[in-house]
Amino acid sequence: MSTYSAPIKTEWNTDILVVGSGSSGATAAITAGQQGASVTLIERYGFMGGISTQVLDTFYGFFTPGSTSFKVVGGVPDQIVAGLMDKGKALYRPNTYGAGQGITYDPEVLKIVWEQMALQAGVRLLYHTFVLDVVRDGDRVTGVIAANKGGLMQINAKVIIDATGDADLAVAAGVPHESPKTGAEVQSLTTTFQMINVDMEQAKAVKKDKLHALMQDAIDQGYELPRKEGSIHITPFDGVMATNMTRIGNVNAIDAEDLTKAEIEGRRQAEEYARFLIDMVPGYSDSEMTSLSHQIGVRETRRIYGEYRLTKQDVLSARKFDDAIAICGAPIEDHHAGNNTKWEYLPDGETYGIPYRCLLPQDVDNLLVIGRCLSAEHDAHASVRSMGQCMAMGQAAGVAGKLALDGNGSTHNLSINSLQSELRLIGAILSPEDATVWA
Repeated sequence: MSTYSAPIKTEWNTDILVVGSGSSGATAAITAGQQGASVTLIERYGFMGGISTQVLDTFYGFFTPGSTSFKVVGGVPDQIVAGLMDKGKALYRPNTYGAGQGITYDPEVLKIVWEQMALQAGVRLLYHTFVLDVVRDGDRVTGVIAANKGGLMQINAKVIIDATGDADLAVAAGVPHESPKTGAEVQSLTTTFQMINVDMEQAKAVKKDKLHALMQDAIDQGYELPRKEGSIHITPFDGVMATNMTRIGNVNAIDAEDLTKAEIEGRRQAEEYARFLIDMVPGYSDSEMTSLSHQIGVRETRRIYGEYRLTKQDVLSARKFDDAIAICGAPIEDHHAGNNTKWEYLPDGETYGIPYRCLLPQDVDNLLVIGRCLSAEHDAHASVRSMGQCMAMGQAAGVAGKLALDGNGSTHNLSINSLQSELRLIGAILSPEDATVWA
């Protein structure tokens, strides 16, 4: 345990502690709360959602690509989508690159949906709080040291779920991992933005190949567009289009100085891409840029070494696992530092399993790691990081955390059969047999 010169001013106790409220952490907290556990959720911003509300506006991974679309994520994630649909703030749309059906939504309304569901599940929320360190006793993490405007506080828990996206708790606890610091390859970053006052009829007529040809023409004319196959898509609002265009590569996003430079560069690029759209793309001549992402979108930093490591071969061979807690049919989508994106697809209609062991860090017994910092190789990560799968991982962690409470907090020794049975009871999809054809 680390020591601090400043005193601990507050101490809380909870059964399950979730740190980070991105799509995985938010789903984990809601699921555990619905299971009847005492749950506390720590979030460094003033709202829930992470990348889902700060940067992106589309859930991918719920559906497989290919000739027949299968729905492969269910349960609590469906409740989130239903909450958006009930408010009229979500729609279905196909991915530009054949990655399957997406669910595009209003991120501002999603903030409310996440929060309402968490409160209804009895989750204790703590915003504007940053975790500094963990308290470890033998092979267990027994709590965290956090900081906010009130000073330092200690939160003790029987089960802890690391949903920080960067494996912050796991690293503080000494879990083996790889990161840019160790030479690991990581994907590039993206600042998103929206265009308003768009002529939708003209804009929707500009298909992918035409947009990319116009990008190349713009580059030839001197526009600085580092990524020349970015996309722009419809939103729930008339006259508003959302982008995924900018690219900032070779960034160590766990280094504050590097990340600061990336934030600045992302906004600079956003202005240039907006200029390109206004000057050269039909439908955008009277439009304006708005709604820059709350922070830059980070795809990959640290990845832990868990009890199992998901591999590229596992993904492309559609491997099945006895301890699967979710499935995925998303292609490998590698946003490398170059001007395009590398895509590799599974066989038509196939899926692979996500093993529970990928959420189990080595050397720590009562800690689960979920989201984009799970135990996976770089190429496998480029498939499994879709928000649909992050939500499914969170759901599994929420149920596993509740089951672990009955076994003195041990996440390694719980019954996989019991975990899978409980997940299926709440609607989770764990195998191709559970999946349904999407009309």
